Amino acid sequence: MPEERGWTDGWSDGVRQRLVRAVETLKGSTLPETPYRPGEHAAVVEDRTFPGEEVERYWLNAPYAYAVVAYEHDEDQHRYRVVEPALDAFERDLLSTLYDDVRTPLLYDRREGSPEEVLRAALRARLERYGVEVDVAGFYRLYYYLHRRFQGFGRIDPLMYDPHIEDVSCDGYGVPLYVYHAAYRDVETDITFDEEELDRYVVRLAQQSGRHISVGSPIVETTLRDGSRAELALGEEVTPRGSAFTIRKYAEEPYTPIDLLEFGTYSLEQMAYLWLAIEHNKNVIFAGGTASGKTTSMNAVLMFVPPRSKVITIEDTRELALSHDNWLSCVTRERLDDASNVTMYDLLRSALRHRPEYIVVGEVRGQEAITLFQAMNTGHTTLSTMHADSVQTVINRLENEPINVPRPMVQSLDVLCVQRLARLGGERVRRADAIAEIEGIDARTGELDYTTAYGWDLASDSFVEGDRKLLEEIRSERGWSRSELLRELRRRGRFLEYLQERGVDQYRQFTAMVNRYYADPDGVMARVEDADLEFAASVGDGIQGVGADEREGPDASGRT
Repeated sequence: MPEERGWTDGWSDGVRQRLVRAVETLKGSTLPETPYRPGEHAAVVEDRTFPGEEVERYWLNAPYAYAVVAYEHDEDQHRYRVVEPALDAFERDLLSTLYDDVRTPLLYDRREGSPEEVLRAALRARLERYGVEVDVAGFYRLYYYLHRRFQGFGRIDPLMYDPHIEDVSCDGYGVPLYVYHAAYRDVETDITFDEEELDRYVVRLAQQSGRHISVGSPIVETTLRDGSRAELALGEEVTPRGSAFTIRKYAEEPYTPIDLLEFGTYSLEQMAYLWLAIEHNKNVIFAGGTASGKTTSMNAVLMFVPPRSKVITIEDTRELALSHDNWLSCVTRERLDDASNVTMYDLLRSALRHRPEYIVVGEVRGQEAITLFQAMNTGHTTLSTMHADSVQTVINRLENEPINVPRPMVQSLDVLCVQRLARLGGERVRRADAIAEIEGIDARTGELDYTTAYGWDLASDSFVEGDRKLLEEIRSERGWSRSELLRELRRRGRFLEYLQERGVDQYRQFTAMVNRYYADPDGVMARVEDADLEFAASVGDGIQGVGADEREGPDASGRT
């Protein structure tokens, strides 16, 4: 292999020298500046078939790359294939030269335009200087690989365009990458890295996100430039199969409470309950195991924060996204010099001086928990997440090493939502396993008491209502009667149901509707009721238009 790489490097150098000589002997070429039009120009990427039964194919980054998912009966598994533009031998050699020559103008070119426009201009200028004639499709094939290299994610760039993929993981040298696909779960892809390539790639991911990784410091957790979370490992010391990485893709469009209702993670009654809790400044922790959806749920219920309330979020890797005007987002910073580090503890102490109404901590794991609970006790509303699979486990983790929150401070927590990733009918689902209310310290036993406001029954996949004393606190604070409290719960549940029926699941649109409810709840509910009456009238008109025999159902022959 070293000899082969040396031979190809020499061949590439030879091509490069010939191209340089061409600059001196040719006047150059003129390339078409026409944008690519699929119906008018040749295809950039060819049509391909693969072994097995094709389940579906769809664009990832049109018109450059698409995915093919095939089911292989012999191995009883799905496989995920990425199809990218094919290059001939000359185009491959030309591309290796372009990698070197285009890098400099991309770094130092100050011309106006988007990064894509600057890259296309640099590519066109180099090809004209070389005297290379290419058609429109050929130009965009070269552009695709340059864009993938300099402005994308290299080999895995197509995967990052797939909205159905949640995670991308590489487990070592020569090992196929796996993706977690919303429809097919864990699926093997046809992408692999050799040793040298994978080492370079892991170092590149770290450097692009402003982090350092080396054999001496081989593990890095970081946030990529698109917001995705990445766990990187370099070499074979901590990962014997070679360098590895796992990328949790960042969702530009975060899930809303409507999405959680659609997934069945929470019920309408639970969501209305959490809405009242958030509005009335109750402290909430979302707990659960890995991939149980706790951060997703916390981000969703933050959309219930009243408008104009000051919100500060504190994270070590950016995941939260709010459509809230008065929102300050803070992220930790790690450097080689310990003195320049900014920890979650540092950010939390600083946040208290910003006079926030809501403090949101991505995850509590250590000394920052003490400050978080101190903030609860001084009137700040806090929300956070924890790794724990039950209510009692959360309490035990809070009270013991390394968190060590004193029991009297733990009782300032109001609501604890424990989520679970479970199997139901052969599918993996996320459910709110329990919503508990922290009541205080039992005077008799000295233990922390809690009650279950809602539980989840696996057998029936249904939620069971328990004792909800928190609602009584809210009723007392607002001066409502019990009937007024129940009316408000029903109104909010109906409002959420209305948004669900109409597919209002875009987070900016959803937040705008919630803000409208805060501004004029009676007016909003009047419009909801009008819409219900209009729907009922249209159904009634449809029934009246059906003949008497048809309304009676199927006839003797079984026809409708």
